[in-house]
Amino acid sequence: MTPTHFSFTTAFILGLMGVAFHRTHLLSALLCLEGMMLSLFIALSIWSIQMGTMNFSPAPVMLLAFSACEASAGLALLVATARTHGTDRLQNLNLLQC
Repeated sequence: MTPTHFSFTTAFILGLMGVAFHRTHLLSALLCLEGMMLSLFIALSIWSIQMGTMNFSPAPVMLLAFSACEASAGLALLVATARTHGTDRLQNLNLLQC
């Protein structure tokens, strides 16, 4: 495994561990998700450059578009949660009390 592959794999795994283990605030979970998407974008960009064909070149742009949609939906949920509950702590959220 090359050092670049190792660094992007490590960044993705650290983001995944951040989502899995540090679930106190919604903002920290969203930042970990964005870190995961950024590492996937860079890895997919490098992979499409290494392949050398033009067939895989739209894939990083599509991933970036989906990442932007995910970020906007996450921020909208963060604002809605902060307005209704007064905080973004995930312990205060209860799915049974909508």
